Order: sequence, then C-alpha cells, then structure tokens
Amino acid sequence: MIDLTILNTEGRNPNSENFSSMSIEEAVTLMNEEDLNAVKAVANAKDMIVKVIEQSSSTLQKNGRIIYCGAGTSGRLGVLDAVECPPTFGVDYNTVVGLIAGGDSAFVKAKEGAEDSRELGEQDLKGIDLTKDDMVIGLAASGRTPYVIGALEYAKSLGCATAAVVCSTDSAISKLCEHTITLLPGAEILTGSTRLKAGTATKMVLNMISTISMKSVGKIYKNYMVDVKMTNEKLRARGVNIIRTLTGCDEDKARDTLEKAENEVKTAVVMVSKDVDAFEARKLLNEANGFIDPIL
Repeated sequence: MIDLTILNTEGRNPNSENFSSMSIEEAVTLMNEEDLNAVKAVANAKDMIVKVIEQSSSTLQKNGRIIYCGAGTSGRLGVLDAVECPPTFGVDYNTVVGLIAGGDSAFVKAKEGAEDSRELGEQDLKGIDLTKDDMVIGLAASGRTPYVIGALEYAKSLGCATAAVVCSTDSAISKLCEHTITLLPGAEILTGSTRLKAGTATKMVLNMISTISMKSVGKIYKNYMVDVKMTNEKLRARGVNIIRTLTGCDEDKARDTLEKAENEVKTAVVMVSKDVDAFEARKLLNEANGFIDPIL
C-alpha cells in the first residue's frame, strides 16, 4: 500500500475542516482566498521556471518538440496546453505534444491503472518517435506517478532535455529530474483533490512555458499572437485588428492585405509596414528567422 500521508498533496487543510457545513458564500470566499496560494507558489518557484523555459526555448529553436507527460488532472492540463498552441501560434500539432496515461480517451474518462505503469510512459514516447532533440516535461502533482517516471527515465536514456512540474517536496521525480519545478500551494480545501490549487498552479506554469518558448521563435510581436490561425470569424477579426493596430492602416486595407497574404497575419504586417508584396514580406521574414522585430 502506498503511504500517501508523506505527500504534501494529501495534507489536511485546517481552514476547510468545516467545509461541508459552510454556506455557499463562505465556501466561495475560502476557495478564492486559498487560490491566492497557487499564485504565490508559482512566484516562489520562479528561478527554476526560468531555467526550464530557457531549455524549452532552446529546444524549439533547434526544431525539437516540447512533450508533456502526465496522468489524471496533470495529464489533462498538459494536453490542454499543447492543443492550444497550433491555433494560437500557428505551429503544427507535433510541436507541443501532450501525452496522458491511458491515451487520448483518458482525457474524458480515466483508464484504470494506466498511471501505475512505467512501461506505458516509455511506450507512449516511443509511439511518437521521441528523439534526443526533443524535451520531455513530466507533470505529476504527487511527484511519484510511475507513468511519468517511466517517461522521464526513457527520455534521459536518449539524451533528451528533461524537466518536471510537481507539487510535493522531496519527490521521487525531483530526485530523477534535475530541473524540477516544485510548486507548494498548500493543502487542498478538499483533501487530496489536486485538481484544485495544485492544478491551478501547474496550469499557470504551463502557460508560461508554452507562451514564452513561442516568443523565443518569433511567434509573438509586441504582445500580439502574429501567427494566429484564421480558423473562425473571431480569429479573422482578431487578425484584422492586429494588423490595424501594429501598422495604423484602416480596416479595408487590413482585410485586403490579409487576403493577399493568404491569411498570414505576420506577413500582412510586414507588407503594410514595409510597403512590399507578400513574396518580399516572406523573404524578409525568412531572413529574420521569422521575427518581425529586426525588420521593423
């Protein structure tokens, strides 16, 4: 039997001892106050977060992949962050990958026992043809999930860069993985339910990893997602607004240029700003490794 009592994530929160008898207003107030500890936990881990993002940025710059591996809530958060990258940053679905114990179907329905298999962690990485150029980031609130440990061990055996995000001190994963981000938001208001503060803190870190890493490969200009995909009307409107804001042109000019740029916002921004056609704009971007900054 696993001794869960040694895990930070299994501690009992004294502030919520009477949670079941609280009014709705009292419960909402308590949860809001406790959630502030997730923010503090991320702030306290800043130095290691920076080191991990330096490595993930370097991985993308060398055309490697960022791969999240986790089970349960942690795995779902990794998948969520990964699938948002293609529409937001214009990358393909193989640039940031989320693996969850039990496969894609486990995102909506847990697969019993999947997280307890180290072999499955290795198998899933082999299934996506992991190479030494990729980076594997293990996600496990408890810091002990066998699936994640197996994945990290296999990644290290290939010479991959590795990192992890956990929410428990002195964890098995932190002993295995040098660059482990340890988040300590405190005991959950519902004992052991790491989908709460631990999940919130983990999601905040994943936001940082993906967003700042994408900045390092030119997917952001100023504070705009200039490689956003025009997959629906809202995003087309956003693209037009980005072009207008960054270039000062009117809406008709922005729409016309975006069409000529084949819905590439970044290309359209350069076209308007430098008064060039799409071919020349793409040439300038290629010479600048995809960054707008040195062009403008």
